[in-house]
Amino acid sequence: MSRRDVEVLSLPLEGTTMDCVRFGGGDRPLALISGLNLRSIRERAYALARMYRIFAQDYTVYIFDRREEVPPGYSVPDMAADTARAMDGLGLRQADVLGISQGGMIAQYLALERPELVDRLVLAVTLSRPNETIRQATDRWAELAERDDYAGLVRDVMARMYSDTFLEKFGRLLPAVSGATRPPSLARFAVLTRACVTCDTYDRLEDIRCPVLVIGGRQDRVVTGRASEEIAKKLGCALYMYQDLGHSAYEEARDFNDRVLAFLQS
Repeated sequence: MSRRDVEVLSLPLEGTTMDCVRFGGGDRPLALISGLNLRSIRERAYALARMYRIFAQDYTVYIFDRREEVPPGYSVPDMAADTARAMDGLGLRQADVLGISQGGMIAQYLALERPELVDRLVLAVTLSRPNETIRQATDRWAELAERDDYAGLVRDVMARMYSDTFLEKFGRLLPAVSGATRPPSLARFAVLTRACVTCDTYDRLEDIRCPVLVIGGRQDRVVTGRASEEIAKKLGCALYMYQDLGHSAYEEARDFNDRVLAFLQS
């Protein structure tokens, strides 16, 4: 895959825009809703396309960011409504949907409020209702972002995201790599971070009618592994737990994309 194969779309959205990365030549649409990140998907477009290139043969892949301008009090249901509008603008229907972390929260609302948009659903390292772990993590991240403490924020995010094994190998390099791409403002990240605790679909999960696969990390220090287990139990759907990985299982596990693709093609 070359950089010429990757498009970055700026989708109009009620007075602002939403970025979307598009690649692949398959007949079916795959909507990938990413999690929180200090960098925009526009900055990471080619890296993301490389990361998810396994889907490019069977799918046209759309990776959705959040709206560019986020108001105070912006919530996960608001994000889902924006994503649905973006999908409408692209003419997407009956897409397979992969939601990761906060993206998984958004994906649940999509499946509940706009079921015609979702054919099959994968929910990775996410939750359906707030718990103490996510409250502590997001409170800390938002506080550091609002203080403009970028170095402290990167350290805390990495410590909660990655497995101990990964941090032992690469932990010293991550702050330097992240520091090279410091965003001009952390205010948007703070708003998006605080929104995580507005996800509350647990009591409605049975209303999701499409096939669902849940993937979690037993050592998850952001949303907890239990959050994945309770989603799967409520839905009565397939569940796979990475026993030695945490919140970044979607990055660290070499077979993550293979598992997702096998489910979507089953």
